[in-house]
Amino acid sequence: MQTINRFLYGPTPEERVRAWQGKLRSESRQLDREMRQLEAATAKARTTVKQLAVKGDVKSARILAKEVVRSNKQKDRLSVSKARLGSIGTQLQQQLAMVKVTGSLQKSTEIMKLSNSLVKLPQISQAMREMSMEMTKAGIMEEMLGDTLQMDEDEELEEEADAEVDKVLFDLTNGKLGLAGSAGTDLPAPQDQLEDDEAERVMEEARKQLNGLLSG
Repeated sequence: MQTINRFLYGPTPEERVRAWQGKLRSESRQLDREMRQLEAATAKARTTVKQLAVKGDVKSARILAKEVVRSNKQKDRLSVSKARLGSIGTQLQQQLAMVKVTGSLQKSTEIMKLSNSLVKLPQISQAMREMSMEMTKAGIMEEMLGDTLQMDEDEELEEEADAEVDKVLFDLTNGKLGLAGSAGTDLPAPQDQLEDDEAERVMEEARKQLNGLLSG
């Protein structure tokens, strides 16, 4: 009888919730992998920034520092998104409890709000859209909002990148450059200075690795 009901009416509310919870765990693991990769690439890029700064190539150091800033922001976004996935999982667990009382899934504005925010994250956008459509059909949420907010962070990134370079230079020169307050201040005569093409190659390699991860 249960098989016939499933054929006629589809999965039960409990089965739907269990399936969604499984998908949420899968997407959470994906974000974990993404954050680990970003962490490793950012650590390498920070090391390269320090090498470029101590060799006197402040221009390349600033370019790569901006990528480090972008990477840090992306790690924050991924961390927040993982927490939101967990929140949806908690809300679904509450839905399971309600199903035992009411026999059906209930509309949840909290799940809709969390899902709308997660759809904007490229790494899990497709999976969240599909899950949201299923939840809409199941009556948990209304139709997803189509528009997403795009923010221009160029100016903010520029300021933070300058601060990143200033901090690195401050650390590497025992505070001599940090007191000047500018990443463009002349550096002490570098010891064992890199050739320009080698410095460019090292910077580009680290920048491309970070860009590849940030573009998802």
